[in-house]
Amino acid sequence: MREIVIISGKGGTGKTTVTAAFASLAKNKVMADCDVDAADLHLILAPEIKHREDFRSGKSALIREADCTQCGKCIELCRFDAIDDNFVVDPVSCEGCGVCVWFCPAEAIDFKENTSGQWFISDTRFGPLVHAKLGIAEENSGKLVTLVRRQAKQVAESESLDTIIIDGAPGVGCPVISSITGSSAVLIVSEPTLSGLHDMKRVAELATGHFNIQTFVCVNKYDLNQEITNQIKAHCDANQLTFVGQIPYDESVTRAMVQGKNVIEYGNEIVKRAIESIWDNLLNNLP
Repeated sequence: MREIVIISGKGGTGKTTVTAAFASLAKNKVMADCDVDAADLHLILAPEIKHREDFRSGKSALIREADCTQCGKCIELCRFDAIDDNFVVDPVSCEGCGVCVWFCPAEAIDFKENTSGQWFISDTRFGPLVHAKLGIAEENSGKLVTLVRRQAKQVAESESLDTIIIDGAPGVGCPVISSITGSSAVLIVSEPTLSGLHDMKRVAELATGHFNIQTFVCVNKYDLNQEITNQIKAHCDANQLTFVGQIPYDESVTRAMVQGKNVIEYGNEIVKRAIESIWDNLLNNLP
């Protein structure tokens, strides 16, 4: 079973657009949306949810008023000023360290896991999709990404699927690390801007230098700045990154998104052929 993760150095490069197009091209696969902080692959794939579960992660303190003696020990020890003078815990300020729980002489503080989001297993017109939604301002997105990947592997095993296509998160943070760790290959979708080039270099170094994962690069909207596109290609040549193709700018991509379709379905031949070429080059370079 191979896992192909599509990531980007920054948001807005077209990562999900490419991933959704691969949903039409890949055979015998399960899709997974691991961009849990801002999941949007479902907007194109229109999933029908078959299984739903809460995601619990992290803990918050809750003082039981009936048992509290108001000794003030919790206020004294809390380094985050999360407990007010009325002995009420602010759930936003509480970091879940548990100090107040351990040192409360009356044992009047509960310490329960938070419900931080939900994860889903769904059917789509392209096959199964595992996806999730992290709550607003919730943490532990890396843990949720790991859960989504694990569920996608279980779906692939149960349905005898040999490929997992993962829409990863942008950047180099915890969700990205959780998305690519142990994967078969990484495709970086870049854009022809200075920030796109800079952030592509950072995430490529993460994938190749730290995790030693086979890494590919493509450029979306390459014709908006041919000079920087050439710089991206030159950087790939100099750093053992496989450049697999480029996609021209075309307004049909936006029109396809508005209609809830990927660009392969929408049928613009120029963009369609470009993405098909990227997919073919990717498969041809995989072991």
